[in-house]
Amino acid sequence: MGIYSDKAGNNFRNGYNCAQAVLLAFARELHLEESFALKLASSFGGGMGRLREVCGAVSAMFMIAGILKGYTEPNNDELKAQHYKLIQQLGYKFKSRCGSIICRELLGLPEGSDSPVPSKRTDEYYEKRPCENCIRIAAEIVETELLNKRSENFIVHVDRNQYE
Repeated sequence: MGIYSDKAGNNFRNGYNCAQAVLLAFARELHLEESFALKLASSFGGGMGRLREVCGAVSAMFMIAGILKGYTEPNNDELKAQHYKLIQQLGYKFKSRCGSIICRELLGLPEGSDSPVPSKRTDEYYEKRPCENCIRIAAEIVETELLNKRSENFIVHVDRNQYE
């Protein structure tokens, strides 16, 4: 795994949720203010607010795909289909390596949401959960499938003032 995987893993170890850990690892390359990236991804931890649905690392991977390769024309079905194909490919790559894209399945939890109170981050927490590995895999997929394949003339423009 590479530098982004390490950044994402360290972000998680520093207390950020799965989505924040991945998005923050790429914030500079995406020209996103770190505080904006953290706020944007804050709702997606624990499989979307501990609902245990789509893994936060996967959600961040999809957000990055949207920033880098998303569409803006609402009635262009061809562009939508191309983008959705990319999203499905990313999801399948993650699933093939982690076993699922669903948080509760990754954690071996029963159906339904979890308490909204986050678990304490202890050594045992990190040892028993697959989260850090999944976060590192998501970052690796972003790096190899999106960053290394993007167009040289791709430019991201974010009006940072609107988020202050």
